[in-house]
Amino acid sequence: MAEQAPPTAPAPPRAGGPDAADAPDRTVRAAPAALAAATCYGLLQAWWALGHAPSFGRFGTDLLVFPAWGAVVLCAGAAVLSRALHTARRPRPRLLAAAAAVAGALLLSCPFLLLDVVGGLVPGLHIPFSLTGFLSRAGCLTVSVLLAAAAIGHRRRWWGDCPRCSRTGRPLDPDRRARPPRWALWAAYGAVASCWLRILAQYALGFAGPGRLDTAQAASLAVFEVGFVLAGTVLPLSLVHRWGQVFPGWMPLVGRRRVPRLLPLGPACAISVGLLVYFGVGIGQLVGETVHPVAHDGALPLSFLWVAMPAYWLWGLGLGVAALSYHRRTRPPCRACGR
Repeated sequence: MAEQAPPTAPAPPRAGGPDAADAPDRTVRAAPAALAAATCYGLLQAWWALGHAPSFGRFGTDLLVFPAWGAVVLCAGAAVLSRALHTARRPRPRLLAAAAAVAGALLLSCPFLLLDVVGGLVPGLHIPFSLTGFLSRAGCLTVSVLLAAAAIGHRRRWWGDCPRCSRTGRPLDPDRRARPPRWALWAAYGAVASCWLRILAQYALGFAGPGRLDTAQAASLAVFEVGFVLAGTVLPLSLVHRWGQVFPGWMPLVGRRRVPRLLPLGPACAISVGLLVYFGVGIGQLVGETVHPVAHDGALPLSFLWVAMPAYWLWGLGLGVAALSYHRRTRPPCRACGR
């Protein structure tokens, strides 16, 4: 027999009910911010699409998948959906689905942001960088994030037991918070395996790597490779092991102290989204080049790409799933309901 909730448990909020007014301010502000961002960025893209676009450097474009007028249409949809989510007086599942689709399409349009970040952090790699292109992609990402936040705010107002967090059921007990679920372990170790599959592919499938490098390039490449391995091994495992929440006792100064939850969670989310978007778009392009081959000077072999790109994408997927588990286990209790 299912366990009954205590009589004092708050009931799920209903349309027009008083609980909807208790939502946090950030929930209310997200939709107007998304409307403003989508309007401004959409007007900018429309101006560029009319023939006033600047140079975007060696990439030749700021957005992929939905550039120019495609971005304008998406921004118009984002503006309309933001307004509708903000003014809705009852639960609107179709609005949530439409907002998720538009936010996802905007996110897919800026895969080059991953290269912008890597090139900015390790400039010695000489990754092509255009300030205008970077700012445009950052604006596209901003519209996507704000629209997603508006959709989450709508959900929190109308679903769940608590209008602040929309959580249901009882709070997680300490044992469940400390022990990750099995699916999170599989995801974390899958991310590690995918990272090493990518590394092994470089040596097994005929890709030798760069030739002679000067001192600055060699140092930048060493920094990148160390970060690459850490992001593919230590970071995923920190999300599912105790030392990802409490520093080990042998560490000076911080031993046995709580790990700030954003220390592993922030990089894990950013890297996961970057890998999923960039290599998701890349796999789509790879399918096209495999079906209709195009000759490229110095192109990597397809055998390498068909191993490396899915490995990168699975790495991002496993990292994201493990980060979701870490977020749920380490999030502070809601101040309104205690969950």
